[in-house]
Amino acid sequence: MENRLPTSDKDFVESLIPQRFPFVMVHELTEYSENHLISGFEIKEDNIFVQNGVFQASGMIEHQAQSVALHTGYKYFLLGKEAPTGYIGAIKSFEAEVLPRTGDRLISEVTILNEVMGVTLVDIVTRLNGDVIAKSQMKTAVK
Repeated sequence: MENRLPTSDKDFVESLIPQRFPFVMVHELTEYSENHLISGFEIKEDNIFVQNGVFQASGMIEHQAQSVALHTGYKYFLLGKEAPTGYIGAIKSFEAEVLPRTGDRLISEVTILNEVMGVTLVDIVTRLNGDVIAKSQMKTAVK
């Protein structure tokens, strides 16, 4: 399959993840490799995780998890296969220094640490205007 990066094509990005509106928390796929991905997400006012103009920590976790799903989805796209549905298996750690606001654009970097039998251990760092605002380590599993 053809490499189509970077892309912010809404239909293409959404085809790579199982979530649908209003639960989509990734808008852009900038970089991909076997063990790495960079995603982007602009927080809109009507986002279901926004309260009083602030994107909540639960939304940050979902954005990070969907960034992992985007990695899996793009890998399957390159193989010419349909992406599997994935789940958060465990959140080992999550720290948020700042909660972003509507209009902010998040950039998340996913690093695949280990992948065995459909379970993936990842580190995720989310930045806002170049500053690290959240970090997590989680396990995801594919169905």
